[in-house]
Amino acid sequence: MARRSGFDPDLALRAEGILREFNLAGVLSAADVHIATTLGRLGGEDDQFVLLAAALAVRGTRAGSVVLDLAGAASSIAPGETLEADASAAESGALDQPAGALPWPEPEHWIRACAASPLVAGEHGPPGRPLRLVGGSIWLDRYFALEREVAEELLARAAAPEPELDQDRLRAGLDRLFPAAADADQRAAAGAAACSRLTVIAGGPGSGKTTTVARLLALLCDQPGSPPRIALAAPTGKAAARLTEAVQAAVAGFGEADRDRVGERTASTVHRLLGSLPGGRNRFRHDRTNRLPHDVVVIDETSMISLPLMARLLEAVRPTARLVLVGDPDQLASVEAGAVLGDLTAGTEARPEAGDGAGPRSRLADRVVRLNTSRRFTDRGEIAALAAAVLAGRVEETLQLLAAGGPGIGFVPASDAVPLPDSALAELRGDVVTAGSAMVEAALAGDGRGALEAAESHRVLCAHRTGPRGAVHFGDRISGWLATRADGPRRWVRGDLRHPGEPIMITENDVELDLFNGDTGVVIAADGELVAAFRRGPVIRLVPIARLPAVRTVHAMTVHKAQGSEFARVSVLLPPADSPLANRATLYTAITRAIRAVRLIGSVESVARSVAHPAARASGLGARLRVPPRTSQD
Repeated sequence: MARRSGFDPDLALRAEGILREFNLAGVLSAADVHIATTLGRLGGEDDQFVLLAAALAVRGTRAGSVVLDLAGAASSIAPGETLEADASAAESGALDQPAGALPWPEPEHWIRACAASPLVAGEHGPPGRPLRLVGGSIWLDRYFALEREVAEELLARAAAPEPELDQDRLRAGLDRLFPAAADADQRAAAGAAACSRLTVIAGGPGSGKTTTVARLLALLCDQPGSPPRIALAAPTGKAAARLTEAVQAAVAGFGEADRDRVGERTASTVHRLLGSLPGGRNRFRHDRTNRLPHDVVVIDETSMISLPLMARLLEAVRPTARLVLVGDPDQLASVEAGAVLGDLTAGTEARPEAGDGAGPRSRLADRVVRLNTSRRFTDRGEIAALAAAVLAGRVEETLQLLAAGGPGIGFVPASDAVPLPDSALAELRGDVVTAGSAMVEAALAGDGRGALEAAESHRVLCAHRTGPRGAVHFGDRISGWLATRADGPRRWVRGDLRHPGEPIMITENDVELDLFNGDTGVVIAADGELVAAFRRGPVIRLVPIARLPAVRTVHAMTVHKAQGSEFARVSVLLPPADSPLANRATLYTAITRAIRAVRLIGSVESVARSVAHPAARASGLGARLRVPPRTSQD
């Protein structure tokens, strides 16, 4: 097992006993150890097994999980359990060996020690204790409370009486807006959302989720009475911009009457919708005492919403409003803790081939509608087939599709053990230079739309942010490839090195400029100065360079940052097979960012491991939605 050196900033120098062993092995960070020891000191607990449980609960939350199963911890805490949120540990190689060789407590003794601890409360125990133990599972108290709150809000909304509707007008609207037999699944989703206070519309890329949302808005605006107050939102500025663009494009295809009723709808970020307040990421102006005024709230890219943010959203939406949650539950989950969309859709559709069809049926099953027909890959069926094979966990089929190739699929085998050779990157370099040259030419001509289209024609995606196959390294490498072209851009270079044709990403929110972390644009030359072009629906917005918040060059980006985006062609730098990020969700998300072609660069072992290993997060929310809550007599 890899051991940390004395110069590692994640080494807890004063750790003792079992905490020291787990810290030296790289399973626990210094922060995990310090939090656990502080809790023990404040709560009068010195049992090292209880402190280990506390440290592992903190670690799990940091990695995206909400609950820790004590009996299964030794087998579950291994490289695959550290997900994209804990990328620093993954990239450092500290977790490149299984944790099973460590001195794990005997499960029954461990559970009894935790149950007797002053740090731990039971499910209905006294408030104020930092940990909760139910059966053999342990939570940080805050996340236990958040799970309970989210489950109660969802179940109450699902059980609420249906809103009043003119059924004749609804049927006429459905016939008008969904005339084709091929749109049956979208019609069912829109009809369900119109008739319910809570609807989850789940579907993969190109399945028509935003088209369904646009037609749902037309149905609701066609009902008698005052027009409904509608809010559209997404977790990031980039996703909100894409939602705006997609909805407006769909509305433009309506008949004149429906087009006029719906109007020009724009989306915001969820944080802006709720009204962020200073002093914390989850403090908002709208809450249970000051509800949102809207009658309809639509949230896109729900897979990216964390458990804490979902709790704040649910309490802010009026009980009488319609809440429509839209997204792909098979994509990567949020950076923060929780996998809410996955929990909401679990138990609503049996998929034995993927191993997740077992267990009690969810009590939200009647509120989840799935769109199963992809329209994105109509001329590239091989991409759809590859994505389906990955999603189903079919390793051999995935490898066969990659070996067969085709116009939409490319695979460049490359060993995990050595840096990627130039020969493996020849085609990648050609695509990068072609797209980059077109981007520069458009930027020098002041053509913001053309520059953005060139930027979206090809994108390099990496599982890791740092390391030899990370986005930072390949961004630098691509900058070198593009620096060999003509000197036109260089004449514009400023002291901050901004220049025409540079793709950039916003890294901090600026509400006044309506720019948010994750927004991407291109620097262009316009009217004798450098400005940044951003897409806002059909509009290209130009912002002076000097007005921008913090930005970074984005010749390559992580798969996680690419969520909610699509590109004509995508090249994916696969992680090594022993990386925690070699999992199904990462690979599926990367493949489905491509519209016309996807190229994977890496080892066969990396592909096989990614397909075989789902990026599962431990959560108790799904169980709360499936199993009736326990009573104090249980």
